[in-house]
Amino acid sequence: MNILFVLTSHDKLGDTGKKTGFWIEEFANPYYSLLDKGATITLATPKGGAAPIDPSSDTPDASTEATERYKKDATAQDKIKNTKVLSTIDAKDFDAVFYPGGHGPLWDLANDKTSIALIEAFNAQQKPIAFVCHAPAALKSVKGTDGQPLVKGKKVTGFTNSEEAAVQLTEVVPFLVEDMLSENGGIYSKKQDWAAYAIQDGNLITGQNPASSELVADKLLDALK
Repeated sequence: MNILFVLTSHDKLGDTGKKTGFWIEEFANPYYSLLDKGATITLATPKGGAAPIDPSSDTPDASTEATERYKKDATAQDKIKNTKVLSTIDAKDFDAVFYPGGHGPLWDLANDKTSIALIEAFNAQQKPIAFVCHAPAALKSVKGTDGQPLVKGKKVTGFTNSEEAAVQLTEVVPFLVEDMLSENGGIYSKKQDWAAYAIQDGNLITGQNPASSELVADKLLDALK
């Protein structure tokens, strides 16, 4: 199993003066779930080099077994510091792609032409494409093989409007994931705020929030069997 992880390069939380990036749990849990099953994992970002960690995900409250493992894992930390440049990646070299969330993708991956083309290539090759929490933002301009929005008519989930309101960033983010998925014709569903929830429709796998990262990894593993 050769799996590509695409992370954000964006570290500014709008004009708040605060930092953002990717959410550690949403990277670490799927990373170890897949690694422990023998997967080879490559990390890439739009700019290459160090992927920015959202400081809010590096707190005792956000700590999980997987994040604690990451903090002791020099190899994984080195991979995060030295991601490949997304434009050097070819979908043909991988069996699946996974996008961890965090608020960063709302600013860069949602509009990144290389990322958009890459997701479209994975989809055209009928390979699993998986996203968790804010990462479905990367699907905003992605088209399916029929030229329609990829999520149109597909069952999807992602960070909810009410969860965004709970973290008080509704007015900061460039768009709301739930609204965007619905506006693009996705059949959006969710559980209560912060509940673990993931859904699969064909080769498309999406998870609602950080608690859903393990479910997304499980579905991705099943899809690769």
